[in-house]
Amino acid sequence: MIDRQKSNAFTLIELLVVVGIIGLLVALLLPSLVAARESAKSIKCLSNLRQMTIAAQEYAILYNGSYPPAIGPGYSDGTLGYAYQWDFTIVTLLAPPYTQTARPGLLWSGQSIMEVQQCPSFDGKSMSAGAEKFTGYNYNTSYIGRGKVGTLFDPPAKVNQVRCPSATVLFGDGQYAAGANKYMRSPVASTFISDGVVPTTSGTQGFRHRKKTNASFADGHAESIAWRDALTAGQGVAPGTGFLSPDNSLYDLR
Repeated sequence: MIDRQKSNAFTLIELLVVVGIIGLLVALLLPSLVAARESAKSIKCLSNLRQMTIAAQEYAILYNGSYPPAIGPGYSDGTLGYAYQWDFTIVTLLAPPYTQTARPGLLWSGQSIMEVQQCPSFDGKSMSAGAEKFTGYNYNTSYIGRGKVGTLFDPPAKVNQVRCPSATVLFGDGQYAAGANKYMRSPVASTFISDGVVPTTSGTQGFRHRKKTNASFADGHAESIAWRDALTAGQGVAPGTGFLSPDNSLYDLR
């Protein structure tokens, strides 16, 4: 008589039950994992914005209390052309092959780790593909940075002109229909020339952190601002983008 040993292997039904339980656990945990990952990206983004605000404050100390211009005057030495912007200085070789390189801009006084200017939740194109490899943030051009348009130049605001620093935005998650957007504009055009040639809808904020947008303010703090439909109603802005306030109250100097 043959002695048959009892098998210790799982039956097919037992395996299916185990697989089903694992699938259920994954389905339950996945949203939490995604939320945790997005939360980490938002925290990193807020840290970047705070660093940019500190840089703006340090710039003001060096330059008689003035914030950096959003767009500075250009310069050429005959061989290289320099386009000065708040985030990057674009250096163009003025002879074939006309290559472009990006250096730290006016905000950084030429010194920075440029990766700080990349929002971890933004994968859109930069405004100067091939040169500006890091992007996702914009600077309050309407009231703070202002700068050069054509042959005209509006000087940037001074720190002592900001009456309510905790409610005056400096930097934020920039985004509009075409992708990147580094010149933040208020919903109602200001009286400065920086608002004279570009529509406000090209200076909106991206609400890409789970329907929130991050912004830093003149007093040094950074915060996440929730999506509110009223801030885009009738404005003609791209989906997922909008303004920080329905009027200019979070942008102007008052």
